Amino acid sequence: MSKRLQVIMPDREFDELRRTADRHGTTVSEWVRQALRRAGKQPASGDIEQRLAAVRAGLLHSFPTGDIEVMLGEIERGYLGE
Repeated sequence: MSKRLQVIMPDREFDELRRTADRHGTTVSEWVRQALRRAGKQPASGDIEQRLAAVRAGLLHSFPTGDIEVMLGEIERGYLGE
């Protein structure tokens, strides 16, 4: 079964993506599918211990945050241009 994926991006980036797909003689959708397949086959970069150390260091911080529902509402309003 196929699933639809929606990606929101600025017009300028989409135009660049469209030109890239045109240069490869394909549609934007097919170019993105191929790029995602290639990316999925790439091994994770970087040393695992180094990455875990970065995560552990990040956990030591206490940054301010907001209520998740409020933040999601703000994001949605931003998408809608409100």
